[in-house]
Amino acid sequence: MAAIFAAGRRAATAAALLLAGSISAMAQADPAASFPDKPIRFIVGFAAGGGNDIFARMIQAKLQERTGWTVIVENKPGAGGRVAAEYVAREPADGYTLLVGASGAMAIGPLIYKTNYQTLQSFTPVTLIGDFPLFLVVAQDHPAKTAKELAAWTNQNPDNANYATSSPAFTLPSELFKMKSGAKGVAIPYKSSGESILGVVAGNAAMTIIDPPPSVSQVKGGKLRALAVLAKERFKDLPDVPTMTEAGFPDVNVSLWSGFFVPTGTPKPIVDKLHRELSAVILNTDVNDKLKGMAVNPTGAGTDSFAKLIADEQKMWADVIKAGNLKFGE
Repeated sequence: MAAIFAAGRRAATAAALLLAGSISAMAQADPAASFPDKPIRFIVGFAAGGGNDIFARMIQAKLQERTGWTVIVENKPGAGGRVAAEYVAREPADGYTLLVGASGAMAIGPLIYKTNYQTLQSFTPVTLIGDFPLFLVVAQDHPAKTAKELAAWTNQNPDNANYATSSPAFTLPSELFKMKSGAKGVAIPYKSSGESILGVVAGNAAMTIIDPPPSVSQVKGGKLRALAVLAKERFKDLPDVPTMTEAGFPDVNVSLWSGFFVPTGTPKPIVDKLHRELSAVILNTDVNDKLKGMAVNPTGAGTDSFAKLIADEQKMWADVIKAGNLKFGE
């Protein structure tokens, strides 16, 4: 009887060891099975309170609520988001450190600055949060009523042909408009989008291409005139403003965007798991409505389509930089 009991115990032990080995093998085969087992960090390349920081904190709260994960937002501002990108590029490729990257740092930055990262070589795009349109605007009392009239005006008034810009993310669309329309204009640098708008309203700059948050209220308030939106569709809050295609310039169709990235080499099952949960938060919760309220078009797009967007934009911007012989200081 004792021998039978001992044999049974040995069999049970062997079965337990076999099960433990199977679980261990499964964990090794699927690194996402136990992910995450420690806090995840969202690294934001801008100060608290800015657009990307707001995106990160909205998504952080809902992601924690949905999954029970611990998610921390860390701000590492500097160099238009490039400081944060260089930091995350050096982090372990384990899925625990995500960059909240904007198009200025990720699609444009490596083309015009000496960076320690190249976006599609140093990172795997995880999820596109969304994109938002840009507007071509002039002062309300400017004689141009359309984008074509503005292009003609700049040629007739070369001494006054200039545009306000606060970053390469606005300079390059302005140069693209010049290339496709024949408009003239030199860049007048400003420190922020808000200051660019003030420069246009004051008559110190003839025009600017700008994002919605600082500009829509000024258009509605009668201080700015929006000549076109650089998007495929009209902007719902300014439905009378034509698209660039409707204005006669179909090739001037660009937007800004933000999304999540991890260092290259992060296991695909972990990338897929992060994308699945992040996109669910972006598309299926009140985050979606909040983003739309900020003039952001939420997409939740994954690695392949997000990477294609970046590759296409980098080719377009490289052509603009070369054609305009553009130089940018640090």
